[in-house]
Amino acid sequence: MVVMHRWGEVASRSVMMAALVAFGMLALGGCASTTSPTSGDLVTSSDEPEARKRARIRLQLAVGYFEQGQTTVALDETKQAINIDPSFVDAYNLRGLIYMKLNDQRLAEESFRRALSLNGNDSNVLHNYAWLQCLQGRTAEAIQTFTRALDNPTYTDRAKTWLTKGLCQVRARQFTEAEQSLNKSYEYDAANPVTGYNLAQLIFQRGDLARAQFYIQRINGGEYANAETLWLGAKIEHRLGNRLERDRLGIQLRNRFPRSRELNSFDRGAFNE
Repeated sequence: MVVMHRWGEVASRSVMMAALVAFGMLALGGCASTTSPTSGDLVTSSDEPEARKRARIRLQLAVGYFEQGQTTVALDETKQAINIDPSFVDAYNLRGLIYMKLNDQRLAEESFRRALSLNGNDSNVLHNYAWLQCLQGRTAEAIQTFTRALDNPTYTDRAKTWLTKGLCQVRARQFTEAEQSLNKSYEYDAANPVTGYNLAQLIFQRGDLARAQFYIQRINGGEYANAETLWLGAKIEHRLGNRLERDRLGIQLRNRFPRSRELNSFDRGAFNE
């Protein structure tokens, strides 16, 4: 029973990390992801019709507003981009992300489906739609959609999609499969702290302390260390019997995150919770 509670903790924290992936790292395509329906060549700026150019300017504004948290303004700009060019896949993709942030899953799904009806092989759209399916509890469909995104040989954001697939699997308590996906993400981008944290957490819960220590030390030794990563590092060192290193991490927690719940857990000695 205790083990299941710990896995639940992993799942909830991983889902918070996944929000970072879904909204902090926008999966939006650009000119290079668009192909000419007749020749198959990549569409460059000289090929784009005037309507698409005007729509793209609107979309760039929308992305800026979205990143600044001005969601309603971003949605309005996205709608204008779609009105200018109803075949603009990237605009429907962003509209889906905006509706996800607004917790309107019905309209988010409608947006992603519309984008895929225009280009069923757009890996950026497939990535975002898969995460929506995951949030809806449609795990089997989500895994298939992630796989479709990864099957595209021209897709360049594989690390991000393997990571998000792994987080979806953690959310569904598919821990063995999640570790495989996170390992793939780590192979593509070993510097991503979200991947490293979730991989360390999974491996720690499985009891492979030396490997968990390796992944978390890479994060805690760099600029992306935070209260969660320091606390995980302290728990790992405690289990390994490295009290000096455990206490050193505790000092960092106290100095850098004095009001964190992780420091409170450290002070209570809750290393086995």
